[in-house]
Amino acid sequence: MHRYQCDVLIVGGGGAAIRAAIAAKEANPRTKVMLITKGEFGKSGVTAIACSDRMAFHATLPYTEPGMSDNWRYHAEDIYRIGGYVSDWDLAVILAQNSGAAFEYLDKLGVPFVKRPDGRADQFVTDGSEYARACYTGPRTANHIEEALVREIKTMDVEILDHLMLTELITSEDGGRVIGAFGLDTTTTESSKDRGICFFQAKTVVLATGGAGGAFRVNVYPPGMTGDGYAAAYRAGAGLVNMEFIQIGLSSVKTQLACSGSMMRALPRFVNESGEEFLAEYFPLGTSSEEIYNVVFEKGASWPVSNEHPSSLIDIAVFKEINSGHTVYLDYSKNPSGFNFDSLTGANRQRYETEVKTNISLQDREKSPFDRLKEINPASVEWLKEHGVDLAGGDRVELAPAIQHFQGGIKISPQARASLAALYAAGECAGGQHGANRPGGNALMDSQVFGRIAGEQAAGEAETIGLCDVPQVLVDQQRDKVEQLLDPTRGLPAAEVRGRIQRILSGAASVVRTHQGLTEGLAQLEQLRAEGLHGDQSGLAFALETVNIFDVAEMIMRAARTRQESRGPHLFFHSPEDERPLPGDDQRWRKYIVISKGSEGMKLETREPVRPEE
Repeated sequence: MHRYQCDVLIVGGGGAAIRAAIAAKEANPRTKVMLITKGEFGKSGVTAIACSDRMAFHATLPYTEPGMSDNWRYHAEDIYRIGGYVSDWDLAVILAQNSGAAFEYLDKLGVPFVKRPDGRADQFVTDGSEYARACYTGPRTANHIEEALVREIKTMDVEILDHLMLTELITSEDGGRVIGAFGLDTTTTESSKDRGICFFQAKTVVLATGGAGGAFRVNVYPPGMTGDGYAAAYRAGAGLVNMEFIQIGLSSVKTQLACSGSMMRALPRFVNESGEEFLAEYFPLGTSSEEIYNVVFEKGASWPVSNEHPSSLIDIAVFKEINSGHTVYLDYSKNPSGFNFDSLTGANRQRYETEVKTNISLQDREKSPFDRLKEINPASVEWLKEHGVDLAGGDRVELAPAIQHFQGGIKISPQARASLAALYAAGECAGGQHGANRPGGNALMDSQVFGRIAGEQAAGEAETIGLCDVPQVLVDQQRDKVEQLLDPTRGLPAAEVRGRIQRILSGAASVVRTHQGLTEGLAQLEQLRAEGLHGDQSGLAFALETVNIFDVAEMIMRAARTRQESRGPHLFFHSPEDERPLPGDDQRWRKYIVISKGSEGMKLETREPVRPEE
């Protein structure tokens, strides 16, 4: 079995991982830094490929609104408040205070942020924020950040191994700290002697493996995002937090396009496969069509779902319609029943006017959602056509709630340390810095702020400790685990198992969550786990990912069942027939749930987050 040695091992290939590797090397040029990524370096993971209408990077700069010397405080307060007071205040402060430096670093690397004539960054307001902090390059802000970081790291003496999957963390004999990791070379044939298994001796490890969208049937993640870091950290003994808070947004099933912004502000029809409009059936009795259409318009600025916004009724309606066996579409070919443009409030009509790209007559504006979408976002019409959805030809957009971002993850300290010594986490893999909701633009910024901190701290700790030998018994156990997965007589094929887990999670832990549904989901998951699985034509890495998804699915459902209130994207219903979820309960639930591995299985502990000083 091949062995590697390094001071700092970085796991992941996105913005947080690369920033951590750069920071570790900058902190001490003598530090031996290795970075492993499951995909092709620079071309896989969320940062490398994610696009949106205008992707944001939040930053509080000296001139950012309201332009005061402590304007970072307003940013921190937004993070904490929008998060529903279930995140750590000290981490929000670190994000806000360091966001400007993170922006300046990327700017110096050549990220083409849009600037004003005076050279200042152009900034706009995103969901939930009071002031304009969002910097951007356009739809490809994340991609531009990844490209700049890749250029920079290639100038450094950092060893990069791609197509190498993390399979397990290795801990010391007493379980007190991480001493390395096992990996799988996904390019190696399974007929090779060691099946592609390798291991790393490392003084410190930084996990930046992203979220776990692949645990759900419909998601907007690239392939391979299966929560490998979450699962490995849990099994090694680290704590995780806020795993019930997952951003879920209505998206195109075919193209993965987030149907927010102008897609909603064009006021399409919500129909099922029979062409029947259904929204009114899921709104409270007596709700006027004008009220419904204004909520649809405002949905454009409230994607993803949040209990704190009335537009969550739309997410609930779509979920329930699909759950009852229907297929749901956005239809832009004709207006919703009884709609006319004057149905919108004055504020919404004014908002529409600010988005007009190609002026058309008021008569044409009244014709159809397609005409309105061409007026306010013609680029989206072309983009959809390029990706196989021809709105001009009458195509409808199949719609479903899609997993978009995990708010929680491996619980970190202000130094980006996990609860397990020598282990660090950054980016979407980390938890505690965001609560139930997250201001738009904070995910990219978070990856750079805590990516830098994790890399610097990991390098600093690595200077104080030595490498530990990996006991042969652990190597043998890892080999046995892989050999069992290759035995076709053990359990079900991995592809079948993954599909069943995805169906369980998508039914029990998506938009509508109930105690009964989550309890039944957990029972189904336990039964499926007991049946076991084996690798199939999808490959060994796929089977190992599916093992990880088991742990992630259990974390999500146990945390969701424990939080018997609604907060952010966690909508908890007394029964699935109810129109509205239970209200938030600040008296009992301004707390977060920390998950760790106990002697008898998964342990959940409710704790008080770090609060602001009085």
